[in-house]
Amino acid sequence: MYDFPFELDDFQKEACNYINEGKSVVVCAPTGAGKTVIAQHAIHRALEEGSRIFYTTPLKALSNQKYYDFSEKYGQEKVGLLTGDTSINRNAQIVVMTTEVFRNMLYGTNFGAVADNLKGVKYVVLDEVHYMNDEQRGTVWEESIIYCPTNVQIIALSATVANAQELTDWINTVHSKTELVNTDFRPVPLKFFYFDSSQPDRILPLFTPTGQLNKKIKPEKRVWGAKRKKQKSFVPDVVRNLANQDMLPAIYFTFSRKKCDEQMEKCSGLELVTRGEQAQIRQFIDEYIAENPHLYNNKHIEYLLQGVASHHAGLLPAWKNLVEKLFQKGLIKVVFATETLAAGINMPARSTVISSISKRTDTGHRMLTASEFLQMSGRAGRRGMDEVGYVTIVGTMFQEPEEVAELVLSGANPLESRFSPSYSMVLNLLQRFSLDEAKELILKSFGYFSSSTRLTPLIAIKNSYETEIKNAKLICPSKHTDDDMAEYDKIRSIYVQNRRTYKKICKQEKNKNRPLSDDAINFGKETKDLLHKMHSYACDNCKLYKKHTKSIEMIVRTQSKLKKLEKEIDRQRDIFWNKFLAHRSVLYEFGYLKDDYPTSEGIMTAQIRSENELFLAEIIKSQLLEELTSAELAAVICAITTEDLRAEIPYLPFSPNVRKTLNKIRDIRRRVEKIQGQYMVDAPCYINPYFSSLIELWVEGSEWENIIEQIDMGEGDIVRSFKRVVDVLRQLTVIDNIPEALVYTARDAIDKIQREPVNID
Repeated sequence: MYDFPFELDDFQKEACNYINEGKSVVVCAPTGAGKTVIAQHAIHRALEEGSRIFYTTPLKALSNQKYYDFSEKYGQEKVGLLTGDTSINRNAQIVVMTTEVFRNMLYGTNFGAVADNLKGVKYVVLDEVHYMNDEQRGTVWEESIIYCPTNVQIIALSATVANAQELTDWINTVHSKTELVNTDFRPVPLKFFYFDSSQPDRILPLFTPTGQLNKKIKPEKRVWGAKRKKQKSFVPDVVRNLANQDMLPAIYFTFSRKKCDEQMEKCSGLELVTRGEQAQIRQFIDEYIAENPHLYNNKHIEYLLQGVASHHAGLLPAWKNLVEKLFQKGLIKVVFATETLAAGINMPARSTVISSISKRTDTGHRMLTASEFLQMSGRAGRRGMDEVGYVTIVGTMFQEPEEVAELVLSGANPLESRFSPSYSMVLNLLQRFSLDEAKELILKSFGYFSSSTRLTPLIAIKNSYETEIKNAKLICPSKHTDDDMAEYDKIRSIYVQNRRTYKKICKQEKNKNRPLSDDAINFGKETKDLLHKMHSYACDNCKLYKKHTKSIEMIVRTQSKLKKLEKEIDRQRDIFWNKFLAHRSVLYEFGYLKDDYPTSEGIMTAQIRSENELFLAEIIKSQLLEELTSAELAAVICAITTEDLRAEIPYLPFSPNVRKTLNKIRDIRRRVEKIQGQYMVDAPCYINPYFSSLIELWVEGSEWENIIEQIDMGEGDIVRSFKRVVDVLRQLTVIDNIPEALVYTARDAIDKIQREPVNID
């Protein structure tokens, strides 16, 4: 085992020993417990053996951070970096990359042959593997594990999850011998506090020494309408209390970018830094801005000098990097951040503050999950610096203190599969495997493996229906069957109807002083015969008749529900394969598959990475992009890669040629959506030109100040949308069957987009 300059914890030793034995390992431990040490052990083994190691992370920012950390530690010549838009020293012994890049390598498409991509690789670290829960991107982790060669040891590092053993068993099944190291050990234990606005001069322990909810905590009063808008912000009080009790530096989690900035402004006058610290901050900012002149006029500089900052996706990447560096040096005392900061970025704090235990999503407000709360609270407590970490939950009118206590005491949530076949997955698998072999791979997914767990509630309902049916069945004392009873019910029903009709006829004829006709007399006799026939059944005098009738009605209803449920269980059990087949059917409709093998257009589409590869392929195939200038091409690609925005933003005017092209693309979208609808494939086709005019101006040479004046949107959002465009344009330069003129235009557009601040990570 590599000789670390400190004593390893037991779980770290256990994991390192498994790696030494040639096994894959899943390490589940709380945030900040020291999982990176295990990855470092694998790195040292790779360096000693002359083999290679890939280190994958979910976020480009995290990959960049790891690249710089490892370059400093092991030497720049030994470390490489691969992200969507960066390639540095890709054949190095240690290569840091995003998990998407690793997955794409395993497909062996525009990254070259799989054997070449993984030459000499003995270890793969899958950092933050709990991202498998991510709604949009979780499938990437499953694909990476399924397709990873069995001679490569997987080191999967995860925050605490409820079903760690199930995850390990799955990797053991689809990959190679895998061991679980599961610990709830925290090197720096946490203490929980609560702020209620009726007591603004203190924060209260959430629990008593005996573990009960502190009765001194009062729930927040509910305030509505105009009064609520005028309510005082208690954020400065929370921060002041933390400062007075020596609980800074802190990360203050807020679920709104706007509030991050507002709260930073409100706390700027609290005098959290000394004059000496302020001088250090100023010097660091000056040196940093000398290297990044595009940050010179940033309006947040004055707040950094007061020791406060905000950190969210609306800010420029270089600015967030500055905030992180100052925080790591202990010069920023409070960072107001959205929850994305909880995802592994190295920003250790003594305290975390959680502004609410509910958050707004696209489908409305919801409570935080236990895992989300654990991830955020786990940022508190710096190993080697703090004896204890502090977590403060701020009271709001939308939560009761009892709910907070319940969340704090909850265990982690289980990992759930987000596996979802896409067009490129179908094409890539059918390019390399037969349909039966592809099915075998799909059935290897964690989703299928854990389907027994996923189906448990449905199977429980099915069992209860079956029990209801069994218990509802009555044994007839006369030993008649349900069919006999059904026959009796039929006769009885006809008799009751006929008797009513016969009485009506008799009454009518009497009122008219007429005798009954022969037909009416015969009808009366037939009705009487039915009565005698009815009396011949034992059911006619049976005391259990009503009960038996109700039980049969209930059985029929329950059997109907049972039939529907069984169909749903079958659908859920085969959901991944059915989705695969649905995507395959759409590809056949468009001519991208023939005899279960991709056509030349299918091979091109297999190399595309986008929200809807088929939609983009159809746009390329239409030749609409070939007559565009580099600025127009960037504008069109921007529209089809921008997701639907939550905020309503008016479109800014863009050039007539872009408008004309987008109108034609709308026809393509209609056709794609129509065929997708027939096969129930849910793959979005975006046409959102929110940023199209901006990127058009940018490619034509406009200054950044001119760009950001056009629209009320975070600079980080604009940069991110531009980078998405670069990602797709770069694909156009490397995938097969793209006309040379379009490749040239795409390259020209990339060169013109990639200037400060867009090209700064």
